[in-house]
Amino acid sequence: MLILRADFICLALILPLVTAFAQTESTKSSSSQATHHKRPTPAEAEGISDGIYRNPLFGFTYKIPFGWVDRTQDMQQGSEEGPSKVLLSIFQRPPEARGADINSAVVIAAESVSSYRGLKTVADYFGPLQELTIARGFKVIHEPYTFSLGPKTLVRGDFSKPRGSLTMYQSSLVMLEKKVIISFTFIGGSEDGVTGLIENLSFGANKRK
Repeated sequence: MLILRADFICLALILPLVTAFAQTESTKSSSSQATHHKRPTPAEAEGISDGIYRNPLFGFTYKIPFGWVDRTQDMQQGSEEGPSKVLLSIFQRPPEARGADINSAVVIAAESVSSYRGLKTVADYFGPLQELTIARGFKVIHEPYTFSLGPKTLVRGDFSKPRGSLTMYQSSLVMLEKKVIISFTFIGGSEDGVTGLIENLSFGANKRK
């Protein structure tokens, strides 16, 4: 039986208005490490450069839509150390800004497998994820299924939620790598819009060993 530690809920469950993120992992490094290790080149380092978020460790990149707002640091501020980390959190417009349409968003998060007891496969992760997403008012469009993106095979689930006269669509892609759960959550005002956001995700970048 898979048991979820509630205080480490993945950011994949958080919607465009963005409630507080439970825990994030400290990314501090010691001065001694900086002294003895070569500074990574832009192609090797994690982060945003030229409108592209790169993560060599897990071998993927994400092309950020022009004009979008980066709220990654805001999501991490004030969080204590834990087994989870927000890798990227971007929005079509600032989350606090009102608009007549759905505020599209992309959230990428990493969680340690140790946050869950009994998790052996990505499919196991979708049990609590789907339950909590439904609890937030979403309905399931497609049950979890395998989804290929370039050379990578992930597990995907699709959801929707009415917002007045509009409908919010959410797709979550999940993979398990290096004992870490990586979740990619895409939110938009249409299924085609979500598909377009997913197409900005690419795999195949060189991984750091």
